[in-house]
Amino acid sequence: MHLEELLVLLIEPSYTQCRAIQRQLSELGIDRIITAKNGHQALQAMRSEQPDIAISALYLSDMTGTDLVHTMRSDPGLSKMAFMLISSETRFRYLDPIRQAGAVAILPKPFKLAELRIAMNSVLEYINPDQLELDNYCPEDLEVLVVDDSAMARKHISRVLKGLGIERISEAKDGEEAVDAIANKYFDLVVTDYNMPNMDGKELVDHIRTASNQASIPVLMVTSEENESRLAAVQQAGVSAICDKPFETGVVRDLIQRALSEV
Repeated sequence: MHLEELLVLLIEPSYTQCRAIQRQLSELGIDRIITAKNGHQALQAMRSEQPDIAISALYLSDMTGTDLVHTMRSDPGLSKMAFMLISSETRFRYLDPIRQAGAVAILPKPFKLAELRIAMNSVLEYINPDQLELDNYCPEDLEVLVVDDSAMARKHISRVLKGLGIERISEAKDGEEAVDAIANKYFDLVVTDYNMPNMDGKELVDHIRTASNQASIPVLMVTSEENESRLAAVQQAGVSAICDKPFETGVVRDLIQRALSEV
């Protein structure tokens, strides 16, 4: 698939903003664009002619972009659709639920055309990802543990991993459940969040490296944590790689390939 083949649903209550974003999409060769002014119209449009991606503002007249993406993720017919947020909002508490829901990108207002191009290419990668290329492993034989207290985030990460060719995926809702899983089953890779109740990502990495029977297992942390000192502590604890939420599918693929090649 190429950019010009994408069918985009643009949800933007401002006519001026809607036209501006349409012009920038058109500059990328994307002209198949459906528009909606609110969440209700957007959901009707999705169910009538499902687009490849929904691009939404955060504040709509009848719901927020957060409400919209959560509704999509709970609808079996819409749950796999790519979602992108465009917003001037920068506060963590408003953006993190959208990160956890598996947005492919969050763009600021205003954004540059180059930023939009990167985000739209991430959509293509999400829809048609290249599979893992590993010298010593078959992707379908890998045993992977996904650890996140958000069921929505676990579902999104698992969907991306399956797109890369990984079929054997177990889940844990926090570090404590992950410890039990690792004690009872061998894994080739752990993909974990940082902020979790009971036992967070750093504590999990500490346990894996110092107290588990799988001390050398690669650990990829996919997180929305922004505190650099905390992330530095995680790196010192022995995490194999750290990836931001929202993440690009291609970045996750490259990090996994690098981590497994070092085993």
